[in-house]
Amino acid sequence: MSFLTKARGVRCSLLLFLALTTVWVAVRPLPGFAQDSIDRKVKTKVSPTYPELARKMGISGIVKLQLVVALNGAVKETKVIGGHPILVTAAVDAVKKWKFEPASAESTGIVEFKFASGE
Repeated sequence: MSFLTKARGVRCSLLLFLALTTVWVAVRPLPGFAQDSIDRKVKTKVSPTYPELARKMGISGIVKLQLVVALNGAVKETKVIGGHPILVTAAVDAVKKWKFEPASAESTGIVEFKFASGE
């Protein structure tokens, strides 16, 4: 077996390994991102105010936020997953006012806010 044949076999094996690793990483759930919503009941929910600047500019879209809810039900932490920066501020300001049912452990989940320019 020549060196080129061995090198070609190693290269094919590496490419197969990289392809399988890429697929595995793409489909596995990420910690903290696996939930589509938080499994705790919301006691108080504040809707975001559509920003005037966004209205004038005709900006619409979806803002996704990851929340960490403390034991007492207060929103402890927010992380922006996606959305237009002008809309993100309104969504974060609103969700920080949310109150959830108390629980024995912190909860993590993702919430979405939909902003339409006709609102």
